Amino acid sequence: MPDSPQTPSDSEGPDAEGTAEAPIAEAPKAQSEAPTTPVVAPAVSAQAPADPAAATAAYPAGAPSAATATATPEKKRNVAPLVAALAVGAVLGGASGAGVAAWAVSANGGTHSTTTSVPQTITVNNKDDVSTVTAVAAKAGPSVVTINVSASSEGGTGSGVVLSSDGYVLTNTHVVTLDGDSADGTIEVTTYDGKLYKAKVVGTDPIVDLAVIKLQDASGLQPIDFGDSSKINVGDKAIAIGAPLGLSNTVTDGIVSALNRSIQIASSAVPNSGSSDGATPAPNDGSSPYNFWNFNQNGSSTPSTQTADISLPVIQTDAPINPGNSGGALLNSSGKLIGINVAIASTGSTSSSTQSGSIGVGFAIPADLAKRISDEIIKTGHGSHGLLGASVQTATSDTSAVVGALIADVSSGGGADKAGLKKGDVVTAFNGVPITDSTDLTAQVRSLAPGSSAKLSYVRGSNSSTVDVTLGTLKV
Repeated sequence: MPDSPQTPSDSEGPDAEGTAEAPIAEAPKAQSEAPTTPVVAPAVSAQAPADPAAATAAYPAGAPSAATATATPEKKRNVAPLVAALAVGAVLGGASGAGVAAWAVSANGGTHSTTTSVPQTITVNNKDDVSTVTAVAAKAGPSVVTINVSASSEGGTGSGVVLSSDGYVLTNTHVVTLDGDSADGTIEVTTYDGKLYKAKVVGTDPIVDLAVIKLQDASGLQPIDFGDSSKINVGDKAIAIGAPLGLSNTVTDGIVSALNRSIQIASSAVPNSGSSDGATPAPNDGSSPYNFWNFNQNGSSTPSTQTADISLPVIQTDAPINPGNSGGALLNSSGKLIGINVAIASTGSTSSSTQSGSIGVGFAIPADLAKRISDEIIKTGHGSHGLLGASVQTATSDTSAVVGALIADVSSGGGADKAGLKKGDVVTAFNGVPITDSTDLTAQVRSLAPGSSAKLSYVRGSNSSTVDVTLGTLKV
């Protein structure tokens, strides 16, 4: 395996604390086929009080409704690269022309579903046997919307959560930019009760793949109730609501599978220059294990020529999420938001097989980070992020006796320099979060606001130390 190249100083780009290393071969192309027969979702209607033991949510009344899907030809797509037999794609339902809801990482001329989804509420047939999931869905469902974006011959479907009664909505950058393919797409939003709104982008933060849009002439919407994502445990109930494959108001459940995960994704929405001195981030070579993919107007899926790796701190869940869930809600058993769904893992496939759907490995941006960034976007139009002032690489057995992020270089006068860190130190923890590689450290640093103070643990030789470091400001 070739040596990993050293990344530039983190003052030079959005992900400079991470490495440009990616010793992973690209995945072979695959075909993805949707069913060729119509798919009809069951009609839903009911109104019933929630079981107090399950939750205190009121169940909205609703008329019966249905969702239908018919097969139409799909143009070619490429799949994301592999790592450890997994490839992660954006949870964005993408399509060309009039079609919606195809795998963003599917490939090579299969078929996809064109989905027409009418509003639906929660069905409660037996009020004496209401589950926690039903109660959570009834409580939070009105705060989740379906987002349709179109630009030229491209289009896609994602989800979002309502932030205010007058129409601020939080979603992913890759949803509103069609994976970075368009900066000015037409956005139409459907609320849970079937109302349609035009929307405009308030601001995007490609560093953590979050964006805020504003619905035009909206009022009386139900804002999402934010939970404290720092208080969740592995094994906690996790409920996802969104529009997978364009099917609005879809509810799935599972658990929090892991915490303090980080994933690295090639984002084509990151600006060309990642620092105030005009330095250009290292180009992405398409070998990152986690990638968002653009769709060109010919329907083929190709990575943008202007991409940079971003590192995201994420919650891992086995609640089934699929393309179209991007930007939707991950909720706890009280119906409070704990994360914004952003990506899924899928098994690698060959050209003779089909791309699988959810395999129980999904990722969400923690609600605490999403809240900070959304507040900043509404106030200033953009989010802010910390800067360590050092470039790092993943420690290996040739360079360290412990796992962690190896300091490859220190920027003079930066936070790392002022804290006494030196080249060759191996960072093992950041604010109590274990650091196993360069992606972990970058994700944790970027999740904090500029000027934040953090406790950083590192190993130098045979000695372990912990220091306080004050973060600088990432310039994008």
